Amino acid sequence: MTSTIRHTTIDCADAYELAGFWSRVLDQPLHEDDNPGDPMALIEAAGLLFVTVPDAKTVKNRLHLDLQPQDRTRDEEVDRLLALGATLLDDRRNEDGTGWAVLADPEGNEFCVERSAAERGN
Repeated sequence: MTSTIRHTTIDCADAYELAGFWSRVLDQPLHEDDNPGDPMALIEAAGLLFVTVPDAKTVKNRLHLDLQPQDRTRDEEVDRLLALGATLLDDRRNEDGTGWAVLADPEGNEFCVERSAAERGN
């Protein structure tokens, strides 16, 4: 018998707050039982579980999420995410339209925004 990945767990300082940010990013609701101050929060549709831990993030993530916009361009998505509270860490977008942008969520967890399928031509 094999295993399956049930959740991708993200340690953080405030599970509910950070899950709220990602809920807005992904346009997916938090689990109906999640409330401010809870030690865990879940975005079930995305399989993301946020857990409040006492230690702070100190180094670059060894694992990160790559986002692909579904209804807008990469650049439009980067602008939307910055307005939601993300920070641009490294702009690897190229003049020919290739590349990606490296952002951080409000707690400093890195993630990337790639080109949309339409921009890739597939």
